[in-house]
Amino acid sequence: MSIPRFLSHLVRRPRTLLLAALLFTLPAAQAAGTILVFGDSLSAGYGIARDAAWPALLAKRLAEKKPEYSVVNASISGETTGGGRARIDATLTRHTPAIVIIALGSNDGLRGLPVATLRSNLLAMTDSAERAHARVLIVGQRLPPNYGNYAEEFHAVFSEVARTRKTAYVDFLLDGVASDPHLFQADNLHPVAAAQPRLLDNVWRGLAPLLR
Repeated sequence: MSIPRFLSHLVRRPRTLLLAALLFTLPAAQAAGTILVFGDSLSAGYGIARDAAWPALLAKRLAEKKPEYSVVNASISGETTGGGRARIDATLTRHTPAIVIIALGSNDGLRGLPVATLRSNLLAMTDSAERAHARVLIVGQRLPPNYGNYAEEFHAVFSEVARTRKTAYVDFLLDGVASDPHLFQADNLHPVAAAQPRLLDNVWRGLAPLLR
């Protein structure tokens, strides 16, 4: 069988042939994609400089450890899971993320919204992200003990949804921060800039296994 003329120079040059084969078979290192942070004021950087908030710190860490990933922070102060559910499909279409970090729910709890609604919204957002072929990290939230049984039921929903949908999970965004009043702004709700590295470390524990 004769060799086509346009391939004959490759046969005479094995190194060139090997290089051509590698170019077609190796995956692009830059193709990992976007990490979408989908949260509320705790992730939007309320009351502090936006570049001091934990999603901005995440972008800096990724630049050092996993530069093939970028971060889009689509968090909105005051957002509930209901609001997130209403806008997630459009946000997924706009950014086509590889990973979605769902860090919503604290405002649902503070307003005493039904746990069943919280569960439904978290499931719907997770399903939307997975239909868009994104991996999901659910970040748990907690309420103060004075919320009674509601606080326990509220917190349990996050792990329940993560277990049901087999997603990555972080138990509590404010772990190591919530018990220290010095790490909060005057409203006693939003962490100061000095607390943001701790929030990042909490999220990173759940995110790191998803980074390919």
